[in-house]
Amino acid sequence: MRILRLLLIKIIQKVWPKYRNPKFSLFLVLVLICLIVRSLPYLAPIRTADIAQDQSAIEFSDRNGLPLGTILTRDQEHTAAVPLNQVSSHFVRAIIAAEDSRFYQHGATDAIAIARSLLEAAQAKHVVSGASTITMQLARMLEPAPRTLPHKVREIWLSWRIFAGMNRDEILESYINRLPMSGNIYGVEAASRTYFGISAADDLNLAQASLLAAIPNDPNNLNPYYRWQSLKKRQTYVLDRMVKDKYITRSQAERALTEEILLVPVKQGIIAAPHFLFWLSNQLPKQHPSHIRTTIDRSLQQFVEAQVQQVVNTLSPHNVHNAAALVINNHTGEILAYVGSPDYFNQTEIGRNDGVQALRQPGSTLKPFLYELALEKRAIRANTILADVPTYYAIPGAKLYSPTNYNARTFLGPVRVRIALANSLNIPAVRVLEKVGVPSFLNRLHELGFEHLTQPPEYYGLGLVLGSGEVSLFELARAYVTLARQGQLTPILSTFKNADKIPNSQPIIERKAAALIINMLSDTHARAQEFGVDSVLALPFPTAVKTGTSSDFRDTWTVGFTTDYTVATWVGNFNGDRMKKVSGVMGAAPLWNHIMLHLHEHQEPAAFPTLKGLVQRPICAISGWRPNPDCPSVVQEYFYPEDISKYETESGSLKLSEEYNGWLAKQSKSSLTNSNFKIVFPQNDDYFVINYNKNARLEFKLSGVNNTPIEWWLNGKKLATQSSNSLFWPLKSGEWNLQAKSGGMVDTVRFNVQVANNKSLRSGFSFVGNSTSLPTGK
Repeated sequence: MRILRLLLIKIIQKVWPKYRNPKFSLFLVLVLICLIVRSLPYLAPIRTADIAQDQSAIEFSDRNGLPLGTILTRDQEHTAAVPLNQVSSHFVRAIIAAEDSRFYQHGATDAIAIARSLLEAAQAKHVVSGASTITMQLARMLEPAPRTLPHKVREIWLSWRIFAGMNRDEILESYINRLPMSGNIYGVEAASRTYFGISAADDLNLAQASLLAAIPNDPNNLNPYYRWQSLKKRQTYVLDRMVKDKYITRSQAERALTEEILLVPVKQGIIAAPHFLFWLSNQLPKQHPSHIRTTIDRSLQQFVEAQVQQVVNTLSPHNVHNAAALVINNHTGEILAYVGSPDYFNQTEIGRNDGVQALRQPGSTLKPFLYELALEKRAIRANTILADVPTYYAIPGAKLYSPTNYNARTFLGPVRVRIALANSLNIPAVRVLEKVGVPSFLNRLHELGFEHLTQPPEYYGLGLVLGSGEVSLFELARAYVTLARQGQLTPILSTFKNADKIPNSQPIIERKAAALIINMLSDTHARAQEFGVDSVLALPFPTAVKTGTSSDFRDTWTVGFTTDYTVATWVGNFNGDRMKKVSGVMGAAPLWNHIMLHLHEHQEPAAFPTLKGLVQRPICAISGWRPNPDCPSVVQEYFYPEDISKYETESGSLKLSEEYNGWLAKQSKSSLTNSNFKIVFPQNDDYFVINYNKNARLEFKLSGVNNTPIEWWLNGKKLATQSSNSLFWPLKSGEWNLQAKSGGMVDTVRFNVQVANNKSLRSGFSFVGNSTSLPTGK
């Protein structure tokens, strides 16, 4: 401050004779005062309290008290601050010998080291050794910057401020707690726990201490797990320096160098659920207990982790490298399993990425919430017939928007709401969104907790229901829990602090509409058109489920629930690479299937609640109203009571409106005259897995048969001639073309069969026909 005062006086003495104007003098003084005030933070000494680390280790256990692991910080950088007197003297001496042997003899900088470095550089014509002191290195840790001359000057200035405000022990303590120890590990305590499973106190021996002291010299290339030989070479240097500084003898150094050092497995103190632990630690308040009891079930968590790894291994030939899963108890809202990637510790596959929280396009998984809203607003009824025909929408300033179904080759024409939702048809969904309105649907998604859909409605447009926005697996699971609870919004719980009782809240969606959607999503036969009756979505107990596939096969989703649990799964690539023709039912659905079977291995779930307040009536599948003599197909559907009177007085006409004209014109003559003659199972491009049963059979099913002889052909070879519309065929691996002929009518489908790699996961259950169908769809 004395220097600044003298400098100010000198400036005034120089300027005052030239500018005696009082106003200018006052202005000059104010400017100088502002400059001094702004400079004060860069002039004041830095004290220990100014750079204190408030990180503390957090121990986590599962719901039953079993340990999950210890997180050393809230984020994914492992660190733990410990006092200097709680660090092994071996390490303190090793780090001083390796990094700054004259630490206790010089100030913030070391003039002797600087002179030596300059001399060596002049002789060798390149930099041989640095002259950074421990204090200068600490300054660099506090304010990282490129190693340019201006930044070097700033680093030296900062080191003098540190030296002015802290004694050497305080500087050393701050330094060793911030040392980069490879990867995301910082500080000697975190490194000792991670690599050796012990604290950095006196039980850290000379061999271990010297090895740890070697890492900060080049933490990126001296990782103990991957660069052991390079690290041992640097350890030799550290031990030699300790001998030179007379900390140890030569014989002690040789023994330490040859001593066997065992590393703990590369789990960094985590037993299970690493992504969950880091996510949860970021939710905790600043003041929190050192031990947290979570809602995770460790046994279930480890099972789900294994299944995530297995599905990625199975699909790796299809360019699939990542997957995630989330399991929630519907009754309590508790998270039971949370898997963010196949392997958190796999750096090659970006394993630290959290697929539960990552934002991705959800494909068709938002459709149930649109149909529920449309039912609630009475924009549609359960018996409404929707047109699945080519449709065009004018987009201002752009070309016509023409949505297509997942299987762009086919349109089904008139379809019921149940069929449109269960088979994930895109065009009917866009038509329903047009009725409801994008703003209304977006507002409903916000109510359901999709907080990352932050753009205005016009940004998403009609593509919102097909996945034009980005959501997280966590948001999807939370919304499906609300649907499973028939509209009751449920807080998602991760700890037992406030998990005693879920408060009752006003349902955010109508119970009747929610119950109808659950009924449709759990209707195995309704989704048979695209998925078949015996797909991985069909479990031996009541489940409601929806799949999704984003554009270009970048993401596959499956989210579904029983009365007890909601399971959400995602399969894809963190880097956005396309998978090779992997759809939701082929990628994420098998993972969902395995988890669901495991959850209900010992106790089957209760049936979904009955649809109270709704009335079931027979309808004509084409018109949606009372059957008439010309109706080719009669099915049962639910009605709101207020619609019954209209149902009783009206019967549906089978004449299709003008919007079907284009679709009708493109139908072949045979399909118009014999539209019912069709192989209904398997579907085109279906994919089957044989589940360890040599006697497994697949049932071929045909519609539109009137007691006429039917010929079944497979890959050009005739199988049988019969009058039945069903034929059982022993499953064999390979690619197959199935053809049914009757008179002049012919229908053909192709499908694929492979042998499973793993046994059935749930004893006591089997799939119909002992096979699992995975159509490449939706």
